[in-house]
Amino acid sequence: MVSMNSRLEPHHIQTIAPAGYYIALRIGFAFPVEEVNELPADWVDHYTQKRFMLFDPIMRWVYGNVGTVTWGDLALDDPHHILSQAHSYGLRYGVAVSVFDGNKEGQRSFGSFARGDRDFTELETKILHAYVVRRHAEMAPPTNLTMAELEALGMVRDGKRLKEIAHIIGVTEGAVKQRLKNAKLKLGAKTGTQAAALAGQYGLI
Repeated sequence: MVSMNSRLEPHHIQTIAPAGYYIALRIGFAFPVEEVNELPADWVDHYTQKRFMLFDPIMRWVYGNVGTVTWGDLALDDPHHILSQAHSYGLRYGVAVSVFDGNKEGQRSFGSFARGDRDFTELETKILHAYVVRRHAEMAPPTNLTMAELEALGMVRDGKRLKEIAHIIGVTEGAVKQRLKNAKLKLGAKTGTQAAALAGQYGLI
C-alpha cells in the first residue's frame, strides 16, 4: 500500500491508475523535458486521429489551473464528448494534476490518471499530486552552468564542430571539451548533443 510518507515510483502509479496515465514534465512553449504515456495504445491512436488535444477539457484545465480536478468535474465542459468516448477504452474515472511554481521559463508539469472501476480516493489524489510536484522540482534546470559552458552548448546546438567552436571562442579544443564535459555532468546528459538539447528545452540557450 502506498502512503503519503513513501516515495512514489512509476510502478506505484500503475497500481493507483491501472487504466493508464500520461505525465508531461516541464513543458514550456514546445515539448516537455520528459514525457510518459502509459495510456492504452488504441485510445492514443483514436485520440490522435481525432485531434482531440485541441478540444480536450483535461488539457484546457491543466494549462489554465494548478492543483487537482476529477474528470467528472470537467464533463460539463466537453462539447466533443471526449471523456465519454474514453469510457469505451477503459478510462472511466480520472483525475488531472497541474503544477506550476512561477518559474520565469513558464514551464509547468501535469498528469492525467485513469481507472476503470471507481473514482480516485482523496488520499490517492494527494499522492499523485505530490508525485508530480516532486518530479517537476527534480526536472528543474540546473542553475550552476557557467556562461562559457552555455556558449559552447549553443554552438553545439547550432551544429558547429569542436575545432570550429574552439576557433570562434579563441580557446583550445581541450578547453571546449572540458566545458562540454562539465555541462554534460550538470545536465545529466551522456553526449554534448543531448546536453545542448536539454539546455534548449530548459530555455538556457
